[in-house]
Amino acid sequence: MRLFGRHAKKTTRVYFTGGASAVLKGWRDSTIDIDLRFEPDADELYRAIPKLKEELHINLEVASPSDFIPQLPGWEDRSEFIGKEGNANFYHYDFYSQALSKIERGHDKDRIDVFEMIRCELVDPRKLQLLFSEIEPQLYRYPAISPQKFAESVRDAVSQASL
Repeated sequence: MRLFGRHAKKTTRVYFTGGASAVLKGWRDSTIDIDLRFEPDADELYRAIPKLKEELHINLEVASPSDFIPQLPGWEDRSEFIGKEGNANFYHYDFYSQALSKIERGHDKDRIDVFEMIRCELVDPRKLQLLFSEIEPQLYRYPAISPQKFAESVRDAVSQASL
């Protein structure tokens, strides 16, 4: 964060997702990459990524849940502040968005992450179901997603959380 923050010339919001959030929140010991998104778009930050990859010996990817599923209403307000380095303000990308993105992807590690988000009370299963229902009508814009399978996966995650 310190190194990335040095490259931000103006006030920037940087959002961590996936493994970076899992490590910072403590339910995983490590991650193979750091997925992030920043706003506003800034050429200097894109240019810094290859240097930081080399210097830190880690894969940095510009990716967030909104690349894979519709943006959830209110996601910015639910994004948890982590800290500030230089002109960069760091946040965990909304955990509900992360959880739904992971449910849609459906890998074993993703299912574990969703379980941990619920266990750590970062995600309430009932609210997760409600937020999914708000984006469900927009799923047609994501042809790689099977709306029916996604809905079933959300229901399964919510029902497993209540066990």
